[in-house]
Amino acid sequence: MVGFNTWTTKRVLITVRTYPTPARRGVEVSCTAGITEEGEWIRLFPITYRFLDPDKRFRKYQLIEVSVKRSSDPRPESYEIDSDSIEILDEPLSTSNHWQARKERVFPLKSTSLCELQRQRRENDYPTLGFFKPTGVTFDIEPEENQRWTQEELERLSQYSLFQNAPSDVLEKIPYKFRYKFQCDFAECNGHFMICTDWELGESYRKWRDKYGVSRWAAAFRKKYEYEMTDLHFFVGTVLRHPDSWIIVGLFYPRKVPDRLPGFE
Repeated sequence: MVGFNTWTTKRVLITVRTYPTPARRGVEVSCTAGITEEGEWIRLFPITYRFLDPDKRFRKYQLIEVSVKRSSDPRPESYEIDSDSIEILDEPLSTSNHWQARKERVFPLKSTSLCELQRQRRENDYPTLGFFKPTGVTFDIEPEENQRWTQEELERLSQYSLFQNAPSDVLEKIPYKFRYKFQCDFAECNGHFMICTDWELGESYRKWRDKYGVSRWAAAFRKKYEYEMTDLHFFVGTVLRHPDSWIIVGLFYPRKVPDRLPGFE
């Protein structure tokens, strides 16, 4: 195991990147996770993704090489990274043949259910990252109680001048929570209702709000994230401050319904 003060080099296939949030220390951070060459989960945090040099802004399902050391975060998969060391090694894995190349890397880590992941963590404090296929999935869009950043959050986000590669715009707050309700393929499952923080959802909201307007963006959003994804899997992780709480941090959807809903091109 890598020591807390020992830097080592790892190759990681990126599978998860969440929408950024204001950081407690610094400006903004995005939780990132992936799979090592040894076939193990790894959490890379914090990453100020929008502040990275353009040649270091990896995409999901790209292989990167990076210097890491064990994090003070007690979750065993968590590592601190040296952002300057990021090297992108290849193009993203192909989506052809229903994401076969991606399945070959991700499916060996597939769990039977969230209930099983929760049981394992209760008994062993591990894992705190996981991947599984839910059943009976429905999607919920809920307005945030606070539609704008607080003054404290704005002050954190305004520290751009401290960074050489600062983005030109302040991070936009997504004024909605996106949640999935689902069951596990497990007789004793009581059902789950979990927030999803995948970066893709935040970007979809921004795109479709501008394209369709405030009255129609939600229909386009629901079309994709509830109706089209017929083979949906979840990447999940525990919350640092609430170790018994899990959230959805990424989506995996190798099959999509090709039909379009009326009114959307």
